[in-house]
Amino acid sequence: MALPFVLGAIALAWWAYDSGLEFAGFHRSQTLEELEGLYGEVAKQSAEITQLTNQVAQYERQIQIEQSSNQATSEQLKTLADENVRLQEDLVFFQNLTATQGKDGELGVHRLVLERDKMPGEYHLRMLLVQSGQRARTFNGHYQLVAAVIEGGETSTHLFPQKDESSAQFKLSFRYYRRVEQSIQLPPDAQLQSVQVRIFDRKATEPKVKQTVSLS
Repeated sequence: MALPFVLGAIALAWWAYDSGLEFAGFHRSQTLEELEGLYGEVAKQSAEITQLTNQVAQYERQIQIEQSSNQATSEQLKTLADENVRLQEDLVFFQNLTATQGKDGELGVHRLVLERDKMPGEYHLRMLLVQSGQRARTFNGHYQLVAAVIEGGETSTHLFPQKDESSAQFKLSFRYYRRVEQSIQLPPDAQLQSVQVRIFDRKATEPKVKQTVSLS
């Protein structure tokens, strides 16, 4: 019997509470609508932030790709420029060479340059081999490099190709000229003084030409 009175009292209390909020200026339905609007705005801004973050990441990747491409292009242009300079030097050299006369089959080492390479103990050697004469035969042979170094205060030599190294890249076969580039590896603590180039004819035990170059 008391249950209806209790439920009525609760309903009356809830109505009084809600009426008090309304009287105080608090409108529940309006507040719920505002909260829903705020939730929607937050969700919209979160979606925009996610989209902008993805765009920023995409732009960063694009910038990295463009920077890498620009660097590769710059390196390629530098390589082409160096090759152009080298070809111009070759042209001048051969123009001067044709103006001079030499014995048929006379072999010479020209433009011999020795430079440090990128890695410690690594060096790069360049040279141009020229065989003079209009009726020069094809030269077949090989070349050898003898590096003079200082290690631990003592002078020693390193021979290339080494015993455990393939000698195929040191073989020569040309008629008029041959450009040669060769890298050698020495111990990092070794101080390179000079490199002697020895050109051997096929099956010869003594070098046909010897020339020494110091480190540039």
